[in-house]
Amino acid sequence: MTTDSTETVAAQVDRMVSVDALRGFDMFWIIGAEGLVEGLNKISGDNVILKFLATQLRHVAWEGFHFEDLIFPLFVFLVGVSIVFSMGRIVEREGKVNAHKRIVRRGIKLYLLNLFYYGGFARYYDPGIRFVGVLQRLALSYVVGAILYCNLRLRGLIITFFVILIGYWAALTFIHVQVPGHAVDPSTPYAAFAPGNNLTNYIDYRFLPGRRWDGDWDPEGMLSAIPAVASCLLGIFAGMLLKSKEITPHRKVAYLLGSGAVMVLLGYLWGFQFPIIKKLWTSSFVLMAGGYSAILLGLFYYVVDVLGYKKWATPFIWIGSNALTVYMACNLIDFDDIASRLVGGPIQARLGAYGDLLLAVVALSLAVGLTRWLYNRRIFIKV
Repeated sequence: MTTDSTETVAAQVDRMVSVDALRGFDMFWIIGAEGLVEGLNKISGDNVILKFLATQLRHVAWEGFHFEDLIFPLFVFLVGVSIVFSMGRIVEREGKVNAHKRIVRRGIKLYLLNLFYYGGFARYYDPGIRFVGVLQRLALSYVVGAILYCNLRLRGLIITFFVILIGYWAALTFIHVQVPGHAVDPSTPYAAFAPGNNLTNYIDYRFLPGRRWDGDWDPEGMLSAIPAVASCLLGIFAGMLLKSKEITPHRKVAYLLGSGAVMVLLGYLWGFQFPIIKKLWTSSFVLMAGGYSAILLGLFYYVVDVLGYKKWATPFIWIGSNALTVYMACNLIDFDDIASRLVGGPIQARLGAYGDLLLAVVALSLAVGLTRWLYNRRIFIKV
């Protein structure tokens, strides 16, 4: 992991500002959503709007879709967008062989960071190493997505995308297995995809070593990593669209918004047979999350890059330029504890139900302040 160099600064200037801004917007919720949810819940009362926001900032238990469920797949989508802008330069400058070496090295680094994030090897026995997780899924999506992008044309990428979605649907629909101790009434709606009653959970139960987040299986488990690659491919398609010099900016916006709306609709309709479940990363979830991701990218691209309105997005640009850094910093630095030392105790108590919300806002502001400090000093930490 290194700090900025002259070459890195040049790359930072060349990259599309809207992509950094959207990445920062996404990471903003990753580093602050939990505290905001708790704070909003305490002050919501009978306020319909606050209750709605609090609900949207909470993951669904199993089936369904909230805004919180978009945050992770949006990041995977943006990894795909970034692949298009970075890999083209690397292949042109260093050749395809060296590009593949870079891809694998970066994937390994991200995976090792994931092990460190969840406690490292020191937790081998108690509570156990978590071999999968957010960065692991990003690493796999990046490695597979980047290799596919370097070796396939658009047609091959599209075929791969549909093979993944249809193949995953077929596997979960027609292969019926059950994790011991998780019997499900066959008459239950969508019983074939219920917790512990599906192929994805079963493979984790049988073959995934170490600690599993949900006991017998993991939401970032082994089989569900495959459709996550499809989410990355959707980002690659969006990146290829944005990079095209033959399509006007306004038409790019129209394509992103239009295709996004179509994917959301298709995901919703497919969900009647193959339910939208983030913890299984179902094919309908890929389409739903990918559709919303394309819509958000279209909006950010239009406002930030086409219209040129960038000042409002400045904090998001700070975060997006050092997204991995602030993600790891929030794991290593207890911003909540620092916030409680600043506005906790009697200040928090005096504010009543608003005290927890203030703590969350201050903790989030500290994290954002770190990214501002790094950005102003042109420090961009990469792996």
